[in-house]
Amino acid sequence: MELDILAIAAHPDDVEITCGGTILKMVDAGYRVGILDLTAGETGTRGNAALRAKEAQRAAKALGVVHRENLHIPDAGVEANRENKLKVAARIRALRPHTVILPYWEGRHPDHYTTGRLGYEACFLAGLAKLELEGKPHRPFKIIYASQYVPTVRPTFVVDITEHFERKLKAIFCFGSQFSPKKEFQNLFPSRADINARMASEARHFGLMIGVRYGEPFVTYEVTEVDDIVKMPVKSL
Repeated sequence: MELDILAIAAHPDDVEITCGGTILKMVDAGYRVGILDLTAGETGTRGNAALRAKEAQRAAKALGVVHRENLHIPDAGVEANRENKLKVAARIRALRPHTVILPYWEGRHPDHYTTGRLGYEACFLAGLAKLELEGKPHRPFKIIYASQYVPTVRPTFVVDITEHFERKLKAIFCFGSQFSPKKEFQNLFPSRADINARMASEARHFGLMIGVRYGEPFVTYEVTEVDDIVKMPVKSL
């Protein structure tokens, strides 16, 4: 299988929350998109591994991705060790993505920011021809970081997901085990009734940065090339 885009995340539902709208937009544009979840989310407060696996497959259908798999690295124990790097590198070689989406390299949850580092180093290792690893060497052309979990970070760019926002919510709602009853509302586990407002507020914040209704933020290490400064999007004044 050869993918245009591969989103790598620590837990089932991370992709839906941080870049689900972008994935929907890319799928609608005709690109082949896949998801690689590193853990089954088995140590989470709500749900269990079996239930979250079923929810992940429902969400994959809602997003329209052509591939989703789980590496079953221990939840709350994602480490950027050589064993895990090689596991991810092997999947990079097998799936051969042009673009990889990773979690931002800082944040509250260790699994999230460790996945960012682990994913980057795995992408590098996957391109080493002399590395003893199954499959032909392959290194993604582009790596971008989804930064929605770290709203204080200024994005390198924002993707307009206005037309895809409602479908993003439907994909998130596939993970029903992660929502609290309204009477048990907690900050980390919003009720289903509240998730609309929370997601809309965050997407609206980033959308305003580029003059649209809803957006998703991303960061790159490298500077972006511009060929025509007359056609650059987003007004300055």
